[in-house]
Amino acid sequence: MAVNDISPTVSFNADEVRRQNICKVLQLVEEALDERGYNAINQLAGYLISNDPAYISSHKNARGIIQSVERHEIIEELVRFYLEEHQ
Repeated sequence: MAVNDISPTVSFNADEVRRQNICKVLQLVEEALDERGYNAINQLAGYLISNDPAYISSHKNARGIIQSVERHEIIEELVRFYLEEHQ
């Protein structure tokens, strides 16, 4: 490797990666719930309030996907997003 062949350092933002992961999880779960004919908002709210995974269909592994993220992290992200959008 030549001395002049130095690439710039890439900055890693863990919070942004976490937020993107939560967004993707919610999108995948919403899609699976919609395909099964459920109201995704109602089902997700029921899950977040009760912590009962039965609110989330196992279709497309949606139940496993939603449980891959801590429930409190999803709630925090939803509150952060809502407050930032309504300032």
